[in-house]
Amino acid sequence: MEKKRKELHILAFDADDTLWDNEIFFREVEEKFGAMLENYLPVHSAHRALLKTEIDNIAIYGYGIKAFMLSMVETAIQISDYTLPSKVIDDIIILGKEMLDKPVTLLPDAEEVLRELSGKYKLVVATKGDLLDQERKLKKSGLMPYFHHIEIMTEKAESDYQKLIKHLDIPAGQFLMVGNSLKSDIRPVLNIGGHGIHIPYHTTWVYEAIDTGICHENFHQVGRLSDLLNLL
Repeated sequence: MEKKRKELHILAFDADDTLWDNEIFFREVEEKFGAMLENYLPVHSAHRALLKTEIDNIAIYGYGIKAFMLSMVETAIQISDYTLPSKVIDDIIILGKEMLDKPVTLLPDAEEVLRELSGKYKLVVATKGDLLDQERKLKKSGLMPYFHHIEIMTEKAESDYQKLIKHLDIPAGQFLMVGNSLKSDIRPVLNIGGHGIHIPYHTTWVYEAIDTGICHENFHQVGRLSDLLNLL
């Protein structure tokens, strides 16, 4: 990593589950959703139905809490065969609003790591999701002053990273992405010639899972954010 470290100019960070907790709130609400619909379908079956609806709706709604809320409403209506009481729909909307009002809980050492690295590199946020919600979390996090640029993306495909790198006016070899998702944060960046550091989070959305590991000269995995300081 020593030689490659000298080439790096931009360090980009995913936000959700890389800098702060996020996925745990979705899983908590998913459990409540399943309990709401137990009269219609077993909990595990309701979870499977919701996941299918979420994936089917990504192209329409994108990612984030509001997309999740709409998918819950749609799934609940279908599971109940259109007999769902309006009170349950209202309860689902309330769950979504409560998610949007959650505090932002930084992961251990997040601010200390950014403070240290910001003296050596230009730091960027590269995250996907709902624009308003991601902006809200960034403001609540108190981390915005550490970042040279913030990119909130609708998707994280290779073309999206190429667009970001072009905007930053650097070659791909000077770009490093740090994130918890091999599928969205790491693999696309490696495929276009960049670098990736994976920091696993204890809870991962099934849609973000990949079947195989990654073996690449520009890839590293660490256990926590603070490990970046030794690696970089």
